[in-house]
Amino acid sequence: MDFSIASILALDGVTNGAVYALLATATVLLFAVTRVIFIPQGEFVAFGALTLALLQTGQVPGTVWLLLIMAVLVALTTLVQGLRQGRPTTLLLREAGLTLAVPVAVSALAITVAPMQLPLVAQALLTLAIVTPLGGLTYRLAYESLADATVLVLLIVSVGVHFALLGLGLLFFGAEGFRNPSFWDERFAAGPLMLSGQTIIIFLASAALIVMLWLFFERSLYGKALRATAVNRLGARLMGISTVQAGRLSFTMAAFIGALSGLLIGPTTTVFYDSGFLIGLKGFVAAVFAGLSSYPLALVGAMGVGLLESFGSFWASSFKEVIVFTSILPVLLWRSLRDPHHEED
Repeated sequence: MDFSIASILALDGVTNGAVYALLATATVLLFAVTRVIFIPQGEFVAFGALTLALLQTGQVPGTVWLLLIMAVLVALTTLVQGLRQGRPTTLLLREAGLTLAVPVAVSALAITVAPMQLPLVAQALLTLAIVTPLGGLTYRLAYESLADATVLVLLIVSVGVHFALLGLGLLFFGAEGFRNPSFWDERFAAGPLMLSGQTIIIFLASAALIVMLWLFFERSLYGKALRATAVNRLGARLMGISTVQAGRLSFTMAAFIGALSGLLIGPTTTVFYDSGFLIGLKGFVAAVFAGLSSYPLALVGAMGVGLLESFGSFWASSFKEVIVFTSILPVLLWRSLRDPHHEED
């Protein structure tokens, strides 16, 4: 291996690492706020890429119908639970209407404009609008009633949600893979490296989102509320912070991050309905490097995963996935020795 090959592999690793950093950040966010190890994070990646692919063909993507179905289920669940608790019918209908408002509006817009072959950027924005609400709806359907359950129970629920979304992905998108057009087709030479416009967009979008997340958590009231919930859920409740709203917001943000990641990687690889699982799992490995608690360490871990995958594919392409996932074992051993396990109450 000479310097030029190493440079190319490093660029590829850092590019992939930028996407893994977004997914690792979402994983850390969800675990910190809700204690959910969200295995289906990768499904949002696949949904984002495949939704844009179908919009490119002028079809209404299956995520539109999934959004409507989930919104109706959440609205019905809200009504049934509210009636059992004896809450006023008017208030329940208003809450159900608010639940349906955004999904119905977004779905109606998508059904109307899908055959119009909008510009790529407009289709990307529409994709984000379709996939992002799925996060909050998923939390309300699967996790909200179990918010105080143990981490193990929440993990088991995540496995079930993963298989459910995987099956729905196959139903709505089929087994065929799609590859999206690049957002920027220019190419730039930098010594032995050839930078594509899409690579630059991945770097810029990832950096911009990470900075925006930092500003959100440091400067905004909602961000500080999420941080308070992550530190102490009971204390946050006593201070008047709604942990329910915190969970919904964090899942919505995770869905947005996943959908954006799907848009970024769509032009670089062929995406299938089940492609998101491995991508999300690599983001999870990066989050484990950070102890599921530190955003900066998640970024460092993601870069390490990207570089390990890139160089591993050069030395042993058949075992690159094995190399990446095996790397988690010494990290887990080190953390286990450093922080001894205590029995959960």
